[in-house]
Amino acid sequence: MSIIDDIDRRLLTELQRDADLPLEELGNRVGLSRNACWRRVKALQAAGVIRARVALLDPARIGLGLEVFIQIKATRHDAEWLEKFARATRAIPEITGTYRMTGDLDYLIRARVADMADYDRLYQTLIARVPMGDVSASFVMEEIKDTTELPLHRAGSS
Repeated sequence: MSIIDDIDRRLLTELQRDADLPLEELGNRVGLSRNACWRRVKALQAAGVIRARVALLDPARIGLGLEVFIQIKATRHDAEWLEKFARATRAIPEITGTYRMTGDLDYLIRARVADMADYDRLYQTLIARVPMGDVSASFVMEEIKDTTELPLHRAGSS
């Protein structure tokens, strides 16, 4: 499934906002019968367009109120180091995203922790697993926009 149509876009928009919508309601919102809606959703899942259906939690309410972005300059740029780094970041649950970047820094990590002491524990864990060059952190003071919803107004168009 390389091209999605208007109905797929509307389905995906609704599911991004509320993946718990009953098929009947979802179908009503996009102009499909329950069965047609089910078939479309199953096709989008089979094609890998829908990767998962998850619950989004409020980090502050579960004791993870501090979000941190960690900027890293690597000491080495070889496959062995990258594999070790990738394995380490995937194994640390507080790390919610790891990205290889262009520009002045090599990697950007997004993490959720309880407080500064918890961040220090995360930092110590990370540097014990992988040798790194320069490591700096920026702490989120105010979350202005944070969404998992992807813009679909042009998605799948040819």
